[in-house]
Amino acid sequence: MFTGLVADKGEVISISKGAESAVIDIQTNLRNELRVGDSISVNGVCLTAVEIGNNSFKADVMVQTLNVTSLGSLEVGDNVNLELATRADSRLGGHIVQGHVDGVAEVKENSPGEKWNRFVVEVPKSLTKYIVNQGSICIDGVSLTVGEIDENIVTLWLIPETLAKTNLSRKTAGDKVNIEVDVIAKYVERLLQRGENYGN
Repeated sequence: MFTGLVADKGEVISISKGAESAVIDIQTNLRNELRVGDSISVNGVCLTAVEIGNNSFKADVMVQTLNVTSLGSLEVGDNVNLELATRADSRLGGHIVQGHVDGVAEVKENSPGEKWNRFVVEVPKSLTKYIVNQGSICIDGVSLTVGEIDENIVTLWLIPETLAKTNLSRKTAGDKVNIEVDVIAKYVERLLQRGENYGN
């Protein structure tokens, strides 16, 4: 489990793609806190560290993950948002994030303002039922608060801290980002569906 509070901006230093998987090598300041087998969120996708280098780690990525997330478009030199798995004795500063991407959104706008950026994304219509004004959403591994939603257009405001510590400041119109909606909303929906089925 993660919280959506990015711990480091890593840099992709190599990508080796095979027929059914890929290995991504990422440079990071978190290297000393990682062990082989640890879970780590990479742009919101939960991956497993399979090798630790002097200042980097490698993770296996299945083809399916490359196909259904924005990791498939990563290139050497790209920055990625990194977060280690949450400790049981840590504060839950963001919201509950599983690292299981629900869909890929397209950036429509990233406009700087006086104190924050207006960040607008178009999300898959199937996900809009889980998104509410002032609710939580995870974009590329970053826990954010929804400013407003109009059909499937979601507007958020990125504060300077978020812009400095994540790769969202570099996103431009047309870029793809990973979306994970609030897991609590999905559980509520599931429970309601099961209740309706039991009643019939």
